[in-house]
Amino acid sequence: MSEQADAARRERTRRWRMVLGAAADQSLGQADGRDQRVDAALAALYDGGGPPESPSGRRSGGLGGSAPSVARWLGDIREYFPSTVVQVMQADAIERLDLTRLLLEPEMLGAVEPDVHLVGTLLSLNRVMPARAKEAARRVVRTVVTEVEKRIAQHTRAAVTGALHRAARISRPRHTDIDWDKTIRANLRHFQPEHRTVIPERLVGYGRRSAAVQRDVVLCVDQSGSMAASVVFAGVFASVLASMKSLRTSLVVFDTAIVDLTEQLDDPVEVLFGTQLGGGTDINRAIAYSRQLITRPRDSIFVLISDLYEGGVREEMLRRVAEMTAAGVQVVVLLALSDDGAAAYDHDNAAALAALGVPAFACTPDAFPDLIAAAVERRDLRVFAERSGTTAQG
Repeated sequence: MSEQADAARRERTRRWRMVLGAAADQSLGQADGRDQRVDAALAALYDGGGPPESPSGRRSGGLGGSAPSVARWLGDIREYFPSTVVQVMQADAIERLDLTRLLLEPEMLGAVEPDVHLVGTLLSLNRVMPARAKEAARRVVRTVVTEVEKRIAQHTRAAVTGALHRAARISRPRHTDIDWDKTIRANLRHFQPEHRTVIPERLVGYGRRSAAVQRDVVLCVDQSGSMAASVVFAGVFASVLASMKSLRTSLVVFDTAIVDLTEQLDDPVEVLFGTQLGGGTDINRAIAYSRQLITRPRDSIFVLISDLYEGGVREEMLRRVAEMTAAGVQVVVLLALSDDGAAAYDHDNAAALAALGVPAFACTPDAFPDLIAAAVERRDLRVFAERSGTTAQG
């Protein structure tokens, strides 16, 4: 066997040993050196019982109940793994080892890798968080909000501004208002070879720029526990949309109660701390409140972000949605606004909405700006629904 092949075999054996853990000690040998420390970090989370390292040095699990041991473990995994893996392991630790209470400690918050799911956990603890931990929690939340804003703000403003401009185009412009580039493109099929020219049957004019509000956008967000990531992204998007003078943006969050956070949209961190994750769900009541915010139906976009598990009156919820669409409101229903993949949702309610002409589907944050742009232009949103692969058909 060549030296290169032997090295490849040893690396495969090492990797399998790390995957299988102590159960593979006899057949693949014990981990040593740095691998032993990595193995212990994995064991603390994914194996059962005991401290991270037993006196024998063999792999065993558990983080213990103290903040110092957890803080050391958090430092270890940040040293051994890339940030994307660290975030997954942190989420697993919170779920598997019930570390939620330790996140109330400022020292712990300084050790974690900030991400959207951690923010969701902190928001769910907002009401029980001691004062000494709140400032540390705000720093974590602000770090994530800043990262999300960098990711989505420019695309959102560009997509929505472009859509508003296109929606304002006129079809019978004065000669000085003709957009010749758009007009030629729209009439290429009328090219006359013998005259080497295009005969325009439809003129396209520049949209008239206006400082007036052109669209009203109401985001209505389910803040039940399963919607944590969606709440975080929706809060940041609402703040970005609210910064655009051509839009009038409102943000309503709900469980069985309703909170209007519109006045706080200048600071997305305050928006998020104004939410309270957990509790039941009354979608019907939230829609009833949101309808009061819609004064120009044909110039309004209503975005409901919910898994549709309704605890209120289902028939009234569907009736209110039907009335909004009949009045000309562009209604968008998102089962999730996150990167988490397939969403869990109430299939019956999603199908009922689809039957009303309102497809319900999951959407990633990267696709959301284009979705809002399509809604501004009143395009058929079934294209987005079909692309998501989670839509229910009526």
